[in-house]
Amino acid sequence: MESTRTLADRYELLGHIARGGMADVYEARDTLLGRRVAVKVLHSQFSSDEAFVKRFRREAQASANLSHPNIVGIYDWGQEGSTYFIVMELIEGKSLRDVLREEGPLLPRRAIEISAEVAAALSVAHRSGLVHRDIKPGNMLLTPDGTVKVTDFGIARAWDDSSELTKTGSVIGTATYFSPEQAQGAPADERSDIYALGVVMYEMLTGRPPFSGENPVAVAYQHVSSLAAQPSLDNPDVPPTLDGIVMRALDKDPELRYQTADDLRQALLLFLRGETPPLVPSAGAPTQLIQPSPVPPPTATPDEIYRQVAPPEPSSSQLPFIIATFALVVALGVGIFLLLRALAPGSPDPTLIVIPNVAGMTQAEALLELQQLGFNVIPEPNASEEVEEGRVIGTKPPAGDEAEDGAFIIVYVSLGAEAFPVPPVIGQDLVRATELIEKAGLVLGTVEQIPDEEAPAGEVISQDPPAGEDAARGTAVNLVVSTGLEEFPIPDDLTGRSEGDAGFILGNLGLTVVFDTEFSTEILKGFVVRTDPAAGATVNKGDLVTVYVSDGPEPVVIPSLIGTTVDQAGAALEALGLNIRVNATTIEVSAERDGLIAEQFPAADVEVDPGSTVSVTLGKAPVPTTTTAAP
Repeated sequence: MESTRTLADRYELLGHIARGGMADVYEARDTLLGRRVAVKVLHSQFSSDEAFVKRFRREAQASANLSHPNIVGIYDWGQEGSTYFIVMELIEGKSLRDVLREEGPLLPRRAIEISAEVAAALSVAHRSGLVHRDIKPGNMLLTPDGTVKVTDFGIARAWDDSSELTKTGSVIGTATYFSPEQAQGAPADERSDIYALGVVMYEMLTGRPPFSGENPVAVAYQHVSSLAAQPSLDNPDVPPTLDGIVMRALDKDPELRYQTADDLRQALLLFLRGETPPLVPSAGAPTQLIQPSPVPPPTATPDEIYRQVAPPEPSSSQLPFIIATFALVVALGVGIFLLLRALAPGSPDPTLIVIPNVAGMTQAEALLELQQLGFNVIPEPNASEEVEEGRVIGTKPPAGDEAEDGAFIIVYVSLGAEAFPVPPVIGQDLVRATELIEKAGLVLGTVEQIPDEEAPAGEVISQDPPAGEDAARGTAVNLVVSTGLEEFPIPDDLTGRSEGDAGFILGNLGLTVVFDTEFSTEILKGFVVRTDPAAGATVNKGDLVTVYVSDGPEPVVIPSLIGTTVDQAGAALEALGLNIRVNATTIEVSAERDGLIAEQFPAADVEVDPGSTVSVTLGKAPVPTTTTAAP
């Protein structure tokens, strides 16, 4: 992108911020007011589509009328040639999506505070008759002081607007966050935004959305047919009351959700105050209330605002707990037995029994065999990478030794390979991700690099196994790392093409295209001369490319030839790329101008194309009359 590109002689584009489905967003400087702003530029492939332009204008008009501290402000809307743009408030900070990627789940109190501010913004929009229809973490910006700003009303529409943004039966939005009714192509209303906010609340509390799949269709199907698990099953720090609020917002039936954003916001504020918000009534049942849970303590410092909630321990088998409890009971019995034996009078020499090899048996099989020989058995769990979980590693004393009848034998039972939780590395750079993986007792596996329109180059965008999953020591963790926006060269076959062809080709590549003109003696007027950046230069999606279209040859200004000789005039015109033609007729002039150019066409100072011909007419003095005297 050209750093000096200026729109409307006022907004100087400084750098690319983000790319959306309809437009690119740039950081810019308002040269008139001397402030930094964000400029959203409609993609060039849409600028010739009247419906898209109307939608773009509608976003500006709708958003400009929404004045609220939690809504990104709209300053201006304009057009320069075929480029349409919106000027917005520039927000310093991060999107909620980036915070969740970097930090994982949020503290419940912070999640509630963010949700309440988003609900306040939605309430203002809903009262103006607007449904956002694309509520997601990427559209929630967090300023350095913690304020939440909702942005991107690009697919919002008025409830009573007869001009739909999608055809009947289609859906619009982001599959992970849209409501069941949107997934089925039904009309969206304010309760659809409430459902989407419920999905975001779930993700803030657990670190993941309630539904995921291989593709948007699979996710949409789950929104319609599957019930979400309560957030507390993933995060035990989530109180039951907050579970109820989230699950009500996520109800499949719009009639059972919170009916307005104000209702949801009031429930969240009641919870923060330690009061009991009402739960949604089930069909045919009276409204029920649940007792308030202790309110999470407020964060003490800004550093703790996004403190990650520790993931719950995996719900593994109860076998280790049972073994450990049994071992403690038996150990107590051993102590009592030895004490009584020490105090008892002398007894005959004990019978010695050879300890059998029970390695590889199940715990039950080993206990039975040893107990049948008269031994007391103490199971003890141990990690082992060689022995299958639940089978015996060995004994103490070892197999082959002799022990007295009734002696205590320790049986080491395998817990399987020592498990290590896979650390969350999505959002980290590759060096930091490798450090976290190796610190967890794991190793870095394959690293695939792919372009990504949202993640900066070098950032991890997916991992396998996923974060939180237990893995054996030395397990390879495979990563996918972003190379940033996809890079590609500008096509080298645009010269000589029509303006429309060049715009279509570059627009399909995801580039922002503007047109300008320049003179050319080689390219016909109306066809492409060159591009800036030039053909072959490497660019990213969303970059700005200027296409220069021929305005024909630069015109030549005809000089004055009056009073010059034909040779002088011919030399002057030849130097300018013009031709001379001498008319056969002459014009009567005075004797001193005889033989010189008396007229020219076109006249002096007229602009003509190179190669044009200038006609000149020479002056001719009259022949003097000779008078003879009479003889």
